[in-house]
Amino acid sequence: MAIIPSGVGIAPHAVQLAQSSVTPLRPAMTINPVKTATESTDYLAGSLGTREVPSTRALATAVGIERCTFIDKTRSVMNYATSPATIRSTHRTLLTEIRYPTSVLTKDSNDSYDAAPLAHRGGYPLILFAHGYDVSPDTYAALLDDWARAGFVVIAPFFPDEKYSAVTAQHGADTEGDLVNEPADVAFVARQVIDDSRAFSPGCPIVHALVNPSHIALAGQSDGANAIATLTYEQGLDPQGVPFARLDQGLHIQAIVILSGQEAPARSYAAPASSPPLLMVQSRQDQCNSIRSAVMLYRDVHQVDKWFLELQTAHHLPPYDGVDKPAFRIVVATTVHFFTTSLQVARLSTSLFAFANHAPTLAQMFDDQSGPPLTNLPVFTGVCGLT
Repeated sequence: MAIIPSGVGIAPHAVQLAQSSVTPLRPAMTINPVKTATESTDYLAGSLGTREVPSTRALATAVGIERCTFIDKTRSVMNYATSPATIRSTHRTLLTEIRYPTSVLTKDSNDSYDAAPLAHRGGYPLILFAHGYDVSPDTYAALLDDWARAGFVVIAPFFPDEKYSAVTAQHGADTEGDLVNEPADVAFVARQVIDDSRAFSPGCPIVHALVNPSHIALAGQSDGANAIATLTYEQGLDPQGVPFARLDQGLHIQAIVILSGQEAPARSYAAPASSPPLLMVQSRQDQCNSIRSAVMLYRDVHQVDKWFLELQTAHHLPPYDGVDKPAFRIVVATTVHFFTTSLQVARLSTSLFAFANHAPTLAQMFDDQSGPPLTNLPVFTGVCGLT
């Protein structure tokens, strides 16, 4: 669904929580703790009333940012400003933003471009993030920064036809038809990053030895969430005739996060054998992506380890760009808890279900097959530009 960019300039929020209940599963990072960021927020005391999520006091208080470009010469990009659509490029150029833990702080920001990553033996767990329609990865800077600050490397490609600049360049034409190509974009970028992490590449030197290819999560919001859902659960074929289920073959996917996403119309979705844990987040009040659509996807994914976080009052984008601060804090804390356990970073004594149910007026967690009951819902308008 189309959304209007907003709230990009939100100050970073560090997740600063006690370490006493966290049992690390891998060797500690070889770093020197640095001073906490001034505008950081205690998610436990402020939102969830509990003291358990991996502490970032022993991780980074700053985020390094780098951009690399990966080119897939086997697939094309369409120009939707013409009728019918024509080929705009015979290859897909995927500018990709990389966020990672660093100790380098700047005067005006907690984000540092070209900063040296903090060393982490074996590499960091990797999160591949897919952005929504008519925005960019930077729209979600607050969320992606908090994930990086919690000890993950976040890789976020700019999609050739759905990024904000491409929609603008095509004079506002509906470019969402390119969504069907984005599952392969995500898989392609994942493989490129893993390859460049294993062997030094002058094209993307920052990722050399940066990620652990055995610990990968996929996440997305809005159309990006739809792309992740298609890559993971769709039973059909992509435009090249390749089954979506085969696109991520060989990638060690251990977690799926779908933020305000849904199924493509008239498509079949199901969880494959040994499907990774799934966390879905959706607001009852979302007027762009209906909670009914999100619940339909959740119910079609038949597996034991899945959770549905129902936000009570938020709209479509503000829980993820930081504008709706209470909802944003819950999203950050819950997703960090989920990534920490699913990607085998640490064992947490509080279950995800119990952890996310500490503020029922803001959000409620479900872990059964059906998810939230679809009763007393507000009238759905399909208006995506609300903030």
